[in-house]
Amino acid sequence: MGQSVGSVAGLWNKAIKFGTDGWRGTIAADFTLERVDLVAPLAAQVLEETYGATTKNRVVIVGFDRRFMAEQFAQVAAEAIARAGYDVQLSEDYAPTPAFSWIANNREALGAIVMTASHNPGQYLGLKIKAGFGGSVSGDVTQKVEAKLGTPVPAADSPGTITTFHPKDTGYFEALREYVDIEAIQGAIAQGKLTVFADAMHGSSAGGLARILDTDQVKEFNGDRDPLFKGGAPEPLPKYLQPSLDSINEYGKAHPDQLVVGLVFDGDCDRIGAVDRHGNFLSTQKLIPILIEHLASRRGMSGEVIKTVSGSDLMPKVAKLFDLSVYETAVGYKYIADRMLSVPTMIGGEESGGVGYGIHIPERDALLSSLYILETVVKSGQDLSDLYAALQKRTGFDSTYDRTDLPLADMATRDRLLERLANDPPTEIAGQKVESCQTTDGYKFRLADGRWLMIRFSGTEPVLRLYCEAANLDDVHATLRWAEQWAVAP
Repeated sequence: MGQSVGSVAGLWNKAIKFGTDGWRGTIAADFTLERVDLVAPLAAQVLEETYGATTKNRVVIVGFDRRFMAEQFAQVAAEAIARAGYDVQLSEDYAPTPAFSWIANNREALGAIVMTASHNPGQYLGLKIKAGFGGSVSGDVTQKVEAKLGTPVPAADSPGTITTFHPKDTGYFEALREYVDIEAIQGAIAQGKLTVFADAMHGSSAGGLARILDTDQVKEFNGDRDPLFKGGAPEPLPKYLQPSLDSINEYGKAHPDQLVVGLVFDGDCDRIGAVDRHGNFLSTQKLIPILIEHLASRRGMSGEVIKTVSGSDLMPKVAKLFDLSVYETAVGYKYIADRMLSVPTMIGGEESGGVGYGIHIPERDALLSSLYILETVVKSGQDLSDLYAALQKRTGFDSTYDRTDLPLADMATRDRLLERLANDPPTEIAGQKVESCQTTDGYKFRLADGRWLMIRFSGTEPVLRLYCEAANLDDVHATLRWAEQWAVAP
């Protein structure tokens, strides 16, 4: 599918933009075989320019998830990269995105190109660029790819090779076992003390947890391939999970003497959510504090806690219990990964489900998080919500959190709101005086009663993202309603 410069000029009517983790677009409209044929070798070229001096080869890993035609897009990417002179190792099957990051690191490759749209609805597909260190590339790297879009990589005089591998034979799943007390988890399951549910959301985590635990006792929901995701999206949010939540609640009621844990994975298995025995969903706003306490107190781990600006205030409060330093980044796991590469890190996580660990690659990995969650429950003997409530009591900090995404009419509306925030920011929000405003990423307003509201815009689409943490859900929703009304005011 080689293209001359002239033949591709018409492909750039809609700009290709990389967001917080990759380029995504609507299949057949924005995300096409022709565009992947052009972008993939550019990504390989920039990987070599950026990391080639520290790698031992010119190998690029190419992988994919379970979305519509993902394997065909991966094949096109592999062929284009090889045509540009790079050796390609192409996956024979779907796998979690963090698996491909781990493989790139383990094989000392330049990096990995993964066909996935993560948690987006079924009409989307995307391309993530992972570096050989095992995590997402920085914004500077993706900007270099964007800058090269008008000049496709010419065919090499000596094309590279394409070899294939199966993700199950790479050692990734076995490596995850080494991070936890796998025997304790397996024993609790075998003895009937622990029941594990997993919702794969039709994504690439399917079968993964059972493989790691070497058991057929994991009760998995939505493990089949459904590129339409039942009309929803493979995102760990309660609105997409109600049947699973109800099933777990019913099981928990019928088995009061068992520990019951539900684990929820997004489409490419880099985001996680969890469910307690009563069918209550726990986002990483709650899971990260639980994991900080477990890793520090039961595992004796140390290192920095890295959170995004949208993370719960409970995270630093729990970190303080164990004298752990906290560092705050902009939203996007690539910023966490950058920090993880420079300092000893215990855990780095974001409110949207991504969590990574300093002893692993600098990448969010939902399967590893699921193992740590199971280990936490087994070692403590407590339900997840009980663990969270205990941390709130111990720190004296009670809060609730919610987020909403507000579609805007167009990018011009977005620009007008940005100008208003810069030149005329609110001094009072939902009846509360604004005490301070942080601009690490968007605008985070801290109010007089301790609540905070964060207003942040998507960089690639007209969407306003609103985040709020407050003492109770009524205050959260009142604050979010205020923000929505502010956004539509003339």
